[in-house]
Amino acid sequence: MIRLKFYGLGGQGIVSAARILSAAVSLYEERYSKTIPAFGHERRGAPVHADVMIDSEEILQSCFVYRPDIVMLFAPSVIDKGVDIGAGIHEDSILVVNTTSINELNMLRKRYAFDKIFYSDATQAALDVIGIDIPNGPMLGSLAATGVVKLESVAQSLKDTFGTKKGEKNADAARKAFGETNQW
Repeated sequence: MIRLKFYGLGGQGIVSAARILSAAVSLYEERYSKTIPAFGHERRGAPVHADVMIDSEEILQSCFVYRPDIVMLFAPSVIDKGVDIGAGIHEDSILVVNTTSINELNMLRKRYAFDKIFYSDATQAALDVIGIDIPNGPMLGSLAATGVVKLESVAQSLKDTFGTKKGEKNADAARKAFGETNQW
């Protein structure tokens, strides 16, 4: 089973991204998935998290993820708000982060023991392609660069979720972020 934890700020599409990922693997990759959103902080700018579990077999548990294999960090500023993005990580945990700041990458490397860090400017990809600063689609494109999900599964799920016109723009933003994702 692959366990993912999504962290970000209200308004970045965190819960939507988790649901889109679940649909992508369930509908287009013939795997099982379960999304566990955390509600109670529905305010723009407040820390938000959601959890996703992916497996080749039916997932019978319904609980939060406590030992994530992958942490998705949509906004490094959640750390300044008291969120411990390293809680429960293990020696093989991967971080996918929305940044290109060398200072932020160095801080993340020093503070947390992630095995690998994948990064891109997902917010800029969203601004360039969609025209708004909601990085959920591009962050899923960066996640696809890790090999956990296929890029075209994410693209199709984005189209299913947002409709033809908006969905295609979101899919293009995911493709852009996928192409610009680097490993630190």
